[in-house]
Amino acid sequence: LTECILQNLYIYMSPISSNIIASQSMAKQWKIQESDFAKNTFNPIRSLLKTLKGNANPSKDLIDLSLGDPTVFGNLKPHENIIKAFEDSLRSGKYNGYGPSTGHAIARKAVAEHVSIPGAEVTADDVILTSGCSTALDHCITVLAGKGQNILVPRPAFPLYKTLADGFGIESKEYSCIPERNWEIDLQSLEDAIDENTAAIVVNNPSNPCGAAFSPKHLKDVIRIAELHKIPIIADEIYDYFTFSDDFEFVPMASLTSEVPILSCGGLTKRFLVPGWRLGWLVIYDRNNLFLNSGITNALERLTQRQIGPNTVVQGALPAILKETPKEFHSNTISVVKSTAEMVFRKLEGIQGLNPIMPSGAMYMMVHIDSQYFPQFSSDMDFVKKLIEEESVFPLPGKCFNCPNFFRIVLTTPASLFETAFERLEQFCNRHRVPSKSLKLEFDGGFDSTLSMSSFYQPDTEEFHRQSEASEDEGIKLKKNVSSVNQMSMFKKRSVVSREA
Repeated sequence: LTECILQNLYIYMSPISSNIIASQSMAKQWKIQESDFAKNTFNPIRSLLKTLKGNANPSKDLIDLSLGDPTVFGNLKPHENIIKAFEDSLRSGKYNGYGPSTGHAIARKAVAEHVSIPGAEVTADDVILTSGCSTALDHCITVLAGKGQNILVPRPAFPLYKTLADGFGIESKEYSCIPERNWEIDLQSLEDAIDENTAAIVVNNPSNPCGAAFSPKHLKDVIRIAELHKIPIIADEIYDYFTFSDDFEFVPMASLTSEVPILSCGGLTKRFLVPGWRLGWLVIYDRNNLFLNSGITNALERLTQRQIGPNTVVQGALPAILKETPKEFHSNTISVVKSTAEMVFRKLEGIQGLNPIMPSGAMYMMVHIDSQYFPQFSSDMDFVKKLIEEESVFPLPGKCFNCPNFFRIVLTTPASLFETAFERLEQFCNRHRVPSKSLKLEFDGGFDSTLSMSSFYQPDTEEFHRQSEASEDEGIKLKKNVSSVNQMSMFKKRSVVSREA
């Protein structure tokens, strides 16, 4: 009898239970949504590469001048000793497992020996290996700054700084760089950007996208400001020693100060032509133990535990790569890029309405689009979009670097492709250019001194305005020497500007 009652009760309750479950299922919704970190993370270069390339003219092969990968065209290859070092590491079987999160000791020691110079000596304990220089920058930014704080970054700048900071609620405050001075940092702009929430100053030397290389004197001026305000420096030195002349010889920032703590970021990517191997490093310069005593050094080690170190096979090859890659390999690469830069500059200065700025290092050239000649384009983005649609030539718009009315060209592109790109670019400009009624240029050597870089790139400082006004009173002597890169300003048919002694 009891069993019969229970069976009937089960039959009676089953539809009720099913209805309750169904009702609860209908009431609940899937709680799947992107995190705030993901929402705030955006890389404009990667986004543009995906969208703009798809708009290329199908009747013309795409010439991509946008991506800062020196290996993409196959004309620049790693030295055979680099390849052999990797093969030896792989065949040894010693580096197939996990390594320490900060990197294998022998690899860290090799980096320490590689970067140490008189006045900036370090040991293996001062080196952290990372998955590319990007991860080194990520560690530096996130160890020094938190939500509600800010880091100071250059304008124009590699957008990754902002990408890395935004996700964590860290503000990227900009300081201006002056194109009329080979993109030197506007020191007043830098100092004006500092406030009580500033956690670090990012300095990129040699620089992407400008190709600037700073003198020791200029770097000391920046260091002086950092020391005055007691703010550490993040030195992005991935293009170390990649400069075009002795006038712009690279000097590690940490070698110029014994007071300011510096986190320097570098790697194999650019000079050794292996960006896909993802081997970078972070070097801690902390002579007065400011990082150590504040917990930064230990915090950096904890941050490395989120990714457990870079590629171990490349770590195994690192000592041989750094010691056995001949200096001639690096100098030959620089010679190729410098020669390309000079050729590109000569070609571009022959296109009315475009004003190239000759770089002094790295792999890039910035080119100004004179909107007075191209009024139908609303922005540099619009200019580049139409250039891709009509001619399948793809430089990177200045918008990516918060530098309006410019585009960036990558100088590791083969010369033969550049020739085709220039033909198309010139045809494009000839089709769209209109005579400018407001320009008063004399191409025999004189020009209206009121038309300066400040008319299209405006660092917001009184000092810059004062310098521009002074140029009118004193006069500016123009030189035709397009290969000189240690003067002040670049213009169409005016190449390099310097003041009379």
